[in-house]
Amino acid sequence: MSQALPALRAEAREALPAHPAGRPGRRHPAWAGIRDGLHAEWTKLRTVAGTFWLLAAAIAVTVTVSAMAAAVTSCPSGLACPVDTPKLTLTGIQLGQAVIAILAVLAISSEYGTGMIGITLTAMPRRPAVLAAKAAVLTSLVLAAGAIAAAGSVLAGRLILPGHGFTAARGFPTLSLGDGPVLRAATGSVLYLALIALLSLGIATVIRDSAAAIGAVLGLLYLPPVIAAVVTDPHWQRHLEQIAPMSAGLTIQDTINLHNLPISPWGGLGVLAAWAAAALLIGGLALRLRDA
Repeated sequence: MSQALPALRAEAREALPAHPAGRPGRRHPAWAGIRDGLHAEWTKLRTVAGTFWLLAAAIAVTVTVSAMAAAVTSCPSGLACPVDTPKLTLTGIQLGQAVIAILAVLAISSEYGTGMIGITLTAMPRRPAVLAAKAAVLTSLVLAAGAIAAAGSVLAGRLILPGHGFTAARGFPTLSLGDGPVLRAATGSVLYLALIALLSLGIATVIRDSAAAIGAVLGLLYLPPVIAAVVTDPHWQRHLEQIAPMSAGLTIQDTINLHNLPISPWGGLGVLAAWAAAALLIGGLALRLRDA
């Protein structure tokens, strides 16, 4: 590690804002800092092989699980099948989000593990700007990967479901992103993944340790639905589903029986957005007030 520090310091110096020779002050310091921060975070993420492997894994897991869910679900002739086919074909989001969470946690916790965070904060002394740059670059990558994953999942459902009894003649229109509810479910799923990434980034900024942060994020996502499933009081069960980030956020995928949902689709996504905003705010305060 000591041999690598000179190279890291050189890289940090290159990331420092600098005025063009002979033309001092032509760049506004705030805009220059934002641009340099975004460039530095993009450079770090794209030069780490694990970033794109994790994004590819998130896409593959999401599409594969969605295709499997469609393949094992059937609607026998003569039976009524109250299946929400857009939600069914986006099932893989529930597992793909775990990979996205790991990616987001490592985006900052890995720097604490290697000591690189000290170099980063030397190059960018405005600590909230560092977190904002990480969030912006991470969100862009997750939105792109999420769009591919959601489109692939819908395509898989479009190809598989008609062969399992989900036909237009039986009241199940062919899945298409041109259909309003399907587009809302797919677009909402992409936004859901981006919010999961921001939530994970905020939690990791507070906890710092990779393993502990990943455990905290996955516990926050997957434990409340388990608790809600074993709660016998419908009133408390409904409240848990309204406030839990995963349960509330994934209502954006529902396209039928919306009046029976514990919270509206966009309202549920708003709950997840509030979780993400709170995590980033606390993470930003922790980054600013604590030593690197």
